[in-house]
Amino acid sequence: ELTPYNGIPHLITPVVVETDKVVHLLKGLIREMMDRYRRMEDSGARNIESFNRSSPEKMPYIVVAIDELADLMMTAAFDIEQSLCRLAQLGRATGIHLIIATQRPSVDVITGLIKANFPSRISFGVTSQVDSRTIIDTTGADKLLGKGDMLYLPIDGTRPTRVQNVFISDAEIDKIVGFWSQTPHRYKPVIELQINHDTEEDLKIPTEDSSKQDALLDKAIELAHRHAKLSTSLLQRRLRIGYPRAARLMDELEDIGIVGPSDGSKSRDVIISSSLN
Repeated sequence: ELTPYNGIPHLITPVVVETDKVVHLLKGLIREMMDRYRRMEDSGARNIESFNRSSPEKMPYIVVAIDELADLMMTAAFDIEQSLCRLAQLGRATGIHLIIATQRPSVDVITGLIKANFPSRISFGVTSQVDSRTIIDTTGADKLLGKGDMLYLPIDGTRPTRVQNVFISDAEIDKIVGFWSQTPHRYKPVIELQINHDTEEDLKIPTEDSSKQDALLDKAIELAHRHAKLSTSLLQRRLRIGYPRAARLMDELEDIGIVGPSDGSKSRDVIISSSLN
């Protein structure tokens, strides 16, 4: 439904409708977000507002609009969930904001991680109280009248507010797009979201069924040789990686017989350390 807006100068890329391209674009946004953090660190700014006040080179704000989240979660749930949560957690300070919509508000689409990182929510009319609670944590959306009748729960609100949404026809959309397409606009900074192979390897979020060995496995084995016990948090600190990759490394160490089996949240025994030292 967003393709009619193709042609307006505000778009970084044309509207993407192929689900296999979405993961790469989200990874490109993560790269852009980290590059912005590095630039803000160099200038001593803590967020995009202070950076734009002190720097002659301005950072534009970016809005990511996803029309149907359920379709993406059906094709690449792990990559999509991790990328969206990372952008939601870190992107606001760099001027990257997300708008996500779905017609299927079930817990396998709006997961706990996604729900926790999107505090501002809107619910149109739904069929059951369960769907209403999934979206806005309370009932009420199941009694809406439809046709733009909605409940809006802002980040600083304790109770949802009933709001009437407006209707925009196809003819109005065509007029808006035609107006902006013919309106002269200022220079727009080029934001490259396509990533090459090397960058994709750095940003890649490993899938759960990946059989390829991690590039940091050798360093994790060296770390195991120097300790009698090993934990996922220790791998995170010493190798400077995130929790998913550290947990996957721990599973690989267990598979090749370096560490013992998991015992809840306790550190694992290093099996080979005494024989190799």
